[in-house]
Amino acid sequence: MSKKPNIVFFFTDDQRFNTINVLGNDEIITPNIDKLVKRGTTFTQAHIPSGTIGAICMPSRAMLHTGRTLFHIQGAGENIPEEHTTIGEALQQNGYFTWGAGKWHNGKQSFNRSFIDGNEIFFGGMSDHWNVPVFNYDPECKYDEILLMCPDPMFSNKTYKRNCDHVHSGYHSTDLISDAAIEFISKYKNDKPFFMYLSYLAPHDPRTMPKEFLEMYDSHKIKLPENFMENHPFDNGDLKIRDEMLAPFPRTPADTLRQIAEYYAMITHLDANIGRVLDALEEKGVLENTIIVLAGDNGLAVGQHGLFGKQNCYEHSIRVPLIFAGPGIPKNARSDALVYLFDIFPTLCDMIEIAIPPSIEGKSLVSAINDPNEKVRKSLYFAYTRCQRAIKSQHYKLIEYVVNRRPTHTQLFNLKNDPLELNNLAENSEFSDKIEELRREMFRLRDEWDDDKSRWGKKFWKAFQKGKAI
Repeated sequence: MSKKPNIVFFFTDDQRFNTINVLGNDEIITPNIDKLVKRGTTFTQAHIPSGTIGAICMPSRAMLHTGRTLFHIQGAGENIPEEHTTIGEALQQNGYFTWGAGKWHNGKQSFNRSFIDGNEIFFGGMSDHWNVPVFNYDPECKYDEILLMCPDPMFSNKTYKRNCDHVHSGYHSTDLISDAAIEFISKYKNDKPFFMYLSYLAPHDPRTMPKEFLEMYDSHKIKLPENFMENHPFDNGDLKIRDEMLAPFPRTPADTLRQIAEYYAMITHLDANIGRVLDALEEKGVLENTIIVLAGDNGLAVGQHGLFGKQNCYEHSIRVPLIFAGPGIPKNARSDALVYLFDIFPTLCDMIEIAIPPSIEGKSLVSAINDPNEKVRKSLYFAYTRCQRAIKSQHYKLIEYVVNRRPTHTQLFNLKNDPLELNNLAENSEFSDKIEELRREMFRLRDEWDDDKSRWGKKFWKAFQKGKAI
């Protein structure tokens, strides 16, 4: 029996779907991700279902690692219960050596269940990229915090505990994680196939990167997004959350373009490091027998619709990159199937021909990889905390808003004709039947996902049933 393929998973933080040059963004520099696209199959309609808290990445990562839907993870994903099998656990049970590095946002115990070893592990949501508090792998799962001085000793002599056992001062998080991966690859001598999970902190803010990457971009030569707005046109329920405070109100073209340039520079630095890891796999002689997955945990607005964060159901915030490359995967292929990140787990199981754990709710994408006409789903469901619910079909999206315990707005977009979601059709009586059709589908998935029983869902749907907003 031939050795099963290795698996390398590149997971990025806050990278939206349209930040890859070869996929249509000629302003961004991503030569190594471009090569991955050409080597494999890209899902151009990959999504997260939004999230149950403002820190969207926490539930997103819990869904990814368990293959479960938004309201069937534990809480907001701060921990993963033992009855929810993780990707790493399933692979270990089938002969894989599992190794992880970088951001883990779902509990220390679940990290150790998932990985046999690892390095430069960050247990947290976000950090200064140049001073990341990280851990070495601890097989006993102690991960004791250390006492560090306050970073502002000129004004305070307070001390506080950091969630780490060491800090590499002046060492960028993207380089740190990539170097750990390259060292693992170069020293790996086990006969088992390996699963390597690289969870980057980039391009999440604070958007700081080596100077040479920022110098690749001139904000004056970047186009302002066509759906740029000075302010969001109405209260969406979370306009003053932390991510939205990263830019002044009203939004300005100059500041927005500056932030887009920094966002792109972070991704280009990330791309360079992905290239370094791929080179290490090639030098080791294992690249051809390695499945590569690249995905992002959520998108980011950066000025679109007057927003800067990801706490909404617009395309820029719920759509993410998703690329599979490796043995047996069609090259330079595209699929517009409607998929979620939590489909990755069962897909990998199918690819390496192991049983899909019974706790998984996602769908394997192998048939869609092999058949470009396979659509996987007819619709997708989205839910953001207490204030937004949405449904997306192949060509339409309906978003419903409940703010201050009452339904306030309905948006309907024809995504085929209006991909930037600028023309709200909800007030046009010609589309009343389409709205009712999409609402029926939304209610079906609401019940299937048990959103009506969730903490925020109960509040949303109770308010919504009192009156439908158009």
